[in-house]
Amino acid sequence: MNILEMIYSACSTLAMIGWLALVLAPLNRGYAIPFARGAALILAVAYLTQLFTITQDTGGDFFTLAGVSTLFTMPGNVMLGWTHYLAFDLFIGSWEVEDSAQRGIPHWLVIPCLGLTFMFGPIGLLAYFIIRTLWRQKALPAL
Repeated sequence: MNILEMIYSACSTLAMIGWLALVLAPLNRGYAIPFARGAALILAVAYLTQLFTITQDTGGDFFTLAGVSTLFTMPGNVMLGWTHYLAFDLFIGSWEVEDSAQRGIPHWLVIPCLGLTFMFGPIGLLAYFIIRTLWRQKALPAL
């Protein structure tokens, strides 16, 4: 197994454990949220480390779609992007769980948002804001 595969496996496993903690958060939010945030911070450190060790100059840039596409033609740069997604999405998921608990939103309503945030980032965040808004308007059942 090459180094990028090992980094991928380690980062992905850490993120999955963080997501599992968030899904199981009602068992103990006092541990689940800080654990998930700690995992996101470890992923942020991994991102910083990768930025200076495995990224490869491709001649790409962030100013055009073609430039961004060129950046992601090298595996090290793809790994960097993947770690970015893992860290940010996990942090957003931890915020969704924390915010929903503060607002009294049942966790079962948040779980689909967590799945969407994990798989599709912004769509999960949007779904959470929709549920949050509907809950505030008392348009969702408490069950």
